[in-house]
Amino acid sequence: MVGVVGSSPIAPTKFSWFLQLVVNNQFPRYQKSFMSETTYHHGATDKVKPFQGMLVVAMEQAVAAPYCSSRLADAGARVIKIERPEGDFARGYDRHVHGESSYFVWINRGKESIALDLKKPEDLSVLKKMIASADVFLQNLAPGAAQRLGLGSDVLREQHPRLITCDISGYGEHGSYQKMKAYDLLVQAESGLIAVSGAPGEWGRIGVSLCDITAGMNALIGIGQALLQRNLTGRGSGVRVSLFDSAAELMSVPYLQGRYGGQAPERVGLKHPSITPYGVFVCGDGRELVISIQNEREWQGFCQNVLLRPDLLDDPRCIDNAARCTHREFVDGLIAEVFAALDSTQVTHRLTLAQTAYGQVNSVDDLIAHPQLRTRDMPVGDQAAKVPALPWQVEWEDASFPPAPAIDAHGPALRMEFADSDLPPVSKPN
Repeated sequence: MVGVVGSSPIAPTKFSWFLQLVVNNQFPRYQKSFMSETTYHHGATDKVKPFQGMLVVAMEQAVAAPYCSSRLADAGARVIKIERPEGDFARGYDRHVHGESSYFVWINRGKESIALDLKKPEDLSVLKKMIASADVFLQNLAPGAAQRLGLGSDVLREQHPRLITCDISGYGEHGSYQKMKAYDLLVQAESGLIAVSGAPGEWGRIGVSLCDITAGMNALIGIGQALLQRNLTGRGSGVRVSLFDSAAELMSVPYLQGRYGGQAPERVGLKHPSITPYGVFVCGDGRELVISIQNEREWQGFCQNVLLRPDLLDDPRCIDNAARCTHREFVDGLIAEVFAALDSTQVTHRLTLAQTAYGQVNSVDDLIAHPQLRTRDMPVGDQAAKVPALPWQVEWEDASFPPAPAIDAHGPALRMEFADSDLPPVSKPN
């Protein structure tokens, strides 16, 4: 096993050698060290993927865990999705993508689905045999549900020392909230995200499932680190992620400002609580543009080339960012007057000349037509949908996405495969 010396950490010289493999992009040849002893590797293909040959068993629902497992599948892992007999409830969130749920299509591509009733001993046995062969077991069930089934992470890792477990919960496994159910909007509210987002007035939800997505990303990071650690030590480990912890980490700056600065930022709409100018301004033709000035060099170019007011550089109300924030109404008022006297073409010309960062306030339809948008085709039923491409571009990325599975689409084959625990699982072709 490459990079493993019994159960002790790898020696410094061997660790340096291991890092050199990563730097030289030679690591895929040693992928076997990432896998369970029972996991087959189909061997090299035209595109060797980082998690090729790895088996992930995901007892998942909704967004956070499916997001994580879908990205593992994108990177070559074989992901078996465990669903209730009625299916992941995210399948019913909407019917917008050729009759399928937009949520489900987005984060379930490339998986195998098996529907199990875990109250039945025979179905629970199938799941336990899958876990015995797995590299990663991922779950985001209601608090305590996995433990009641005998699938608690600590117990599973005692039984399978190389297994990596990942538990995604609402509030973690400590404190008085640990048994509470948690959905994205609830955590947005509990964590204070809503308190610093949007404009003054009625509260508003952040328009995407930010806490779920961030928790899924953090689970992906934790699993990746656990796999690297297993490669060095030969042992699996537990990863625990909560929606609340993920949201609290996003809130680090407002938290630090409130705890140590004495005042948390207020809701300022399309402005920045601690930078001026930074916000939306309306051009004479009605087009809204967002601008951002991050430093004094940018402010100088903005005054000279956009406002045509070099005298503002010596105005005490604008002398630095702190002064501009104190006199935000004055600064923003000057900018609003200049923008209102010009059409958007004239404004963007000046902004480009000044090298001022700016963007347009776009709708979803604008995003659909955006020249920078990258998409991949994905089969949905007998049609194809264009789905946003992965945000990271890598050499093993496929030109299109595989489909999301129907409920229990792979159930019969998986039951047969794992009927005899002495037989190793078949790794998913990549």
